[in-house]
Amino acid sequence: MPGIVILGTGGTIAGTGSDPGRSWRYQAAQLSVEELVAAVPDLASLPIEVAQVAQVDSKDMGWSVWQALGQALQHHLARPDVAGVVITHGTDTLEETAYLLHRLVDRAKPVVLTAAMRPATAPDADGPGNLRDAVRVVQEAARRGLGGVVAVLHGRVWSGVHVRKAHSGQLDAFDGGGHMPLALLDACGQWVDAATAWPASGQMGWEVLRLSLPRVELIYSHADADGWLVDAARLHAKANGPLDGLILAGTGHGTLHQGLQEAVRRAAAQGVRVWRSSRVARGGVISREGDEWPAAGDLTPPQARVALMLALLSERAS
Repeated sequence: MPGIVILGTGGTIAGTGSDPGRSWRYQAAQLSVEELVAAVPDLASLPIEVAQVAQVDSKDMGWSVWQALGQALQHHLARPDVAGVVITHGTDTLEETAYLLHRLVDRAKPVVLTAAMRPATAPDADGPGNLRDAVRVVQEAARRGLGGVVAVLHGRVWSGVHVRKAHSGQLDAFDGGGHMPLALLDACGQWVDAATAWPASGQMGWEVLRLSLPRVELIYSHADADGWLVDAARLHAKANGPLDGLILAGTGHGTLHQGLQEAVRRAAAQGVRVWRSSRVARGGVISREGDEWPAAGDLTPPQARVALMLALLSERAS
């Protein structure tokens, strides 16, 4: 039987606290991935291999961790004795990592991200169940010939391109931004709802992760927005390296306060790449005739930032 590799990156799923009755008091990224697997009896008899890629609170996720994760995935997915890979991650930036990997990997094998809303020491810890489910999804996906990136959380399988954190505290904290889950899981982690086709991955490959990180900032439009942050970023860039791109988290369908709009036009005139997204939870921004700047579709603003970074990196590599 082909094995499954579990890559650990930290997060709440690996978090611990001293007071089980106050599960909100904890420190993320304390347990190793070996300890996480050992806490799930259902995994004891399976051909599982583990590797600790990073040990971070996912609020601190960054390019260096993504580079290490990409290197590990490239290695393990190429192995003929590996059916697929599970990644343990924090919830805060899971949507960004999932989208990045969705763009980079091919569809040959399943890559499943999972996480937890409660630390491992909480009485209602959800990490063990989510990890068990993630492993079972890799097994079933490999059996069905499904490949690509998904996230498995609270009994649901989400596309790596659509998954996003939608609640700050509930165990059922993720949704698909208006898209339905790819599959539902029962209490034992088995698929009870037929899985839809997994979205085709971007298949960009891993080379872009070896390049230096473009600076792409995220700017929100809001009442009284006057573009001060955009102008400040441009001035800062003169002494600290170029500002390569801006993601605008607009109101409604990506609309901008007029004061912010003028500042963005000044930045664009100096060569800064500008994309529009929306701060609204669902619906995204659709391209329309006469748009001043490209629309980011239904990506969240942080996902749109990853997409623009990849576009800039792809141009550098060509």
